[in-house]
Amino acid sequence: QGDTGAVLEAAKLLVAAESPLIMAQRAARTPNGIALLVELAETLQAPVNSSERVNFPSRHPLAGSGGPGYQPDVTLCLEVADVSGTARAARARNAKVISISSGGLYQKSNFQDAGRFADVDIDMAADAEATLPALIEACKRLITADRKRAMAERGAKVAAAHKGGHARDIELAAVGWDASPVSLNRLCAELWPLIQKEDWSLVSWQGFIGNWPERLWGMDKHYQYIGGQGAGGMGYGAPAAVGAALANRKYGRLSINIQTDGDLMYSPGVLWTAAHHRIPLLTIMHNNRAYHQEVMHLQRQAGVSNRGGDKCHIGTTLTDPNISYGAMAKAFGLYGEGPISDPKDLAPALRRALDVVLRGEPALVAVVTQPR
Repeated sequence: QGDTGAVLEAAKLLVAAESPLIMAQRAARTPNGIALLVELAETLQAPVNSSERVNFPSRHPLAGSGGPGYQPDVTLCLEVADVSGTARAARARNAKVISISSGGLYQKSNFQDAGRFADVDIDMAADAEATLPALIEACKRLITADRKRAMAERGAKVAAAHKGGHARDIELAAVGWDASPVSLNRLCAELWPLIQKEDWSLVSWQGFIGNWPERLWGMDKHYQYIGGQGAGGMGYGAPAAVGAALANRKYGRLSINIQTDGDLMYSPGVLWTAAHHRIPLLTIMHNNRAYHQEVMHLQRQAGVSNRGGDKCHIGTTLTDPNISYGAMAKAFGLYGEGPISDPKDLAPALRRALDVVLRGEPALVAVVTQPR
């Protein structure tokens, strides 16, 4: 738990704030971690920007960053790996930043693997989840009747912004609904009704799929999203998904992997591992036939340098020949289906593969997708 004096100072800043924001990255390690964060957010009526893992229920009225125009005057960072960017932005507008992170317990220098030194106002080297009970109690003791009324007004505005944002996501999910290749929003929207009554866990990163699961699904359990690799390294996703699915197997959880094509090409043999050990995992290929992050970067640099982009495909695309991931899955011993490029064929294919996974076997559905 964080230092008692530092906890009290943090509580004073948060209670006095007009526009507080809570940023949680790897804060909730247990179900109680989520419950504590909900209690803190509701005590302060402050929005919670939860990233990297499920720290906060995605459909809670206080989920998000407060809506358009919300500028935090005090930001509470919970287990955020690199607070330096947040600290610099806050300093520019004379705002305050509080950081509670166990990362500080092993920091040895200003520049290291964990990131840059962050110039924050209160820096607690402590476990965030273990510190939350004391911080909640300190905040409750400081809240007066006047502050409570102001907080309630703020909370109502944040809740309205959250509701409006979710409604916009629903509208945006319909964009390109009938497009071929398949849009990522439709892929995630078609999958949700098939899994929402299951005890599911998303074991792949959302960053390359537009964060559509978080935007369309309801995430409220700490294991429903395991987060990403913590950096930009490729080749992590497929092995991590298989490992997480193995961990989930003893709980009877449905593991879902929306797998990028370039990442799988680093270690495709992991499919054999899943088949050999009969690890139930539903893998859906996000096959845009490229390392598209690199394609976009080269296109952007070509524009900056005022040169043609006709060579941006070299070393970045996965075509000529196209890869048949459905056939690859079968070769490794999995149930495999696809490639699917007509969105009308998507839901039936997902249902068939899901039935295989629910019987305890891995399955893969190859979907040809839009770039992003």
